[in-house]
Amino acid sequence: MSWVICTHTLANRRRLMLDTLTDGFRNARLKVQGKARLSEANISEALKDVRVSLLEADVDLNVVKGFLSRVKERSLGEVVALKNKEAGEVSAGDHFVKICHDELVDLMGGVAPKLDLTGEPAVIMMVGLQGAGKTTTAGKLAKMLADKGHKPMLVAADIYRPAAIDQLTTLGGKLGLPVFSIKGMKPVELSKLAVAQAKSVGRDVVIIDTAGRLAIDNDLMNELIDIKRKVRPDNILFVCDSMIGQDAVRTAAAFDKVLDFSAFVLTKFDGDARGGAALSIREVTGKSVAFVGMGEGLDALEEFRPEGVASRILGMGDVVGLVQDFQQHVDEEQAAKDAEKLMSGDFTFNDFLKQLETIQSMGSLTSIMDKLPGFSDMKSQIPEGALDDSELEKVKVCISSMTKQERANPDLLVSQSRIQRIARGCGQQPKQVADMYKRFLGARQMMRQMGQATGMFGSLNKMRKMRKRMKASGMDMSAMAGMMPPPEPKETIDPIERAERR
Repeated sequence: MSWVICTHTLANRRRLMLDTLTDGFRNARLKVQGKARLSEANISEALKDVRVSLLEADVDLNVVKGFLSRVKERSLGEVVALKNKEAGEVSAGDHFVKICHDELVDLMGGVAPKLDLTGEPAVIMMVGLQGAGKTTTAGKLAKMLADKGHKPMLVAADIYRPAAIDQLTTLGGKLGLPVFSIKGMKPVELSKLAVAQAKSVGRDVVIIDTAGRLAIDNDLMNELIDIKRKVRPDNILFVCDSMIGQDAVRTAAAFDKVLDFSAFVLTKFDGDARGGAALSIREVTGKSVAFVGMGEGLDALEEFRPEGVASRILGMGDVVGLVQDFQQHVDEEQAAKDAEKLMSGDFTFNDFLKQLETIQSMGSLTSIMDKLPGFSDMKSQIPEGALDDSELEKVKVCISSMTKQERANPDLLVSQSRIQRIARGCGQQPKQVADMYKRFLGARQMMRQMGQATGMFGSLNKMRKMRKRMKASGMDMSAMAGMMPPPEPKETIDPIERAERR
């Protein structure tokens, strides 16, 4: 429901890396769609679009050449298999997309590496250049681990940038986690003492935020080598800004040569079109991406899923990732109750504000919508800036300027004087507030009609009660789904035959 209102707002939308790649693969798919077979001619024509999109996303040239070669070789090598398929069972276009998907997954390493948390305590060392986002990522990683039941300790070992210590201390305070810092102590001794302290106080994970530089230098590398030798970290994560393109890959190779780090963390993965480094890193360095930063919030760190990214690039969405986001941020029982209220069309501005905050907790609007299957094909039809997250903030500020009575009873806003007062309070024009109110009423009416037409309101209530009974009996929905028989295939009747039956 929140998206219905948001899609009428206007602002400039950045062109993202996944958009660039998706456009190229979509054009390629269209060129082989409807073909009876994959031939060298139509494959070569389709791969031209893929090549352009990969290079525009700043994927390494040699990586691009290798990828295209493998896709072409596999496509041509399986032409015979396609001929033997029954008509309609699989199309040349479907087969081409499947080959591209598999090769993209392999290009990114197949399965993302996991952290080694067997140490007592487990030590994670964050390295990278200054400005890549090490300190913020250290805080995000600490939150992720704390949410999973671990007891992390943050270590402020970047003593050369005073703001880094203050920043990490602030992050630790927000998270309610300890930050180890001793003024004047060298990073090597500080890190070693922090591990001993963590062990004595029962912290099971130590995250060391090391110093960065504007460029690679000997002093930086020697210090990192000393920390590694004295502390023996279980994990060394190289944090890099995915928006700097191929420079990220070259910098990573230099760090890996002396540190042999465990895996990458790509920050600003939801950034602009130059994020193609994610596709180059594995093949150039031999190391895979473990995590990606998808925003500025402390919960905006995701485990990297090559299969999900490949599916999104090909326009197939990432349902698994979307479900994981939902499960992480939304209480299923409460979500079912909220859904019933929405489908009844009897929701207030308080309910709407709650939905907005839930959406924001799951990430940016673009990242959420990109995980919906088929959304990439509809993106061109959405007004410019319709998925701009700043528009959500404007709506929230507008609602915050309402009185308690107005939030609970939206019908009060028919009064023009109320509209003008709210506009003054939120710094917007009365027309903007009035337009938002009209969209709200339209969304409420649409949801009411949808619930009545489909009977969804009653179905949701039944599903919630069934879920309660299943949980009480120790069953879960995934197990139930595995026991359900597949649906009967629909009978397809030729139009002439249908007419004859009549």
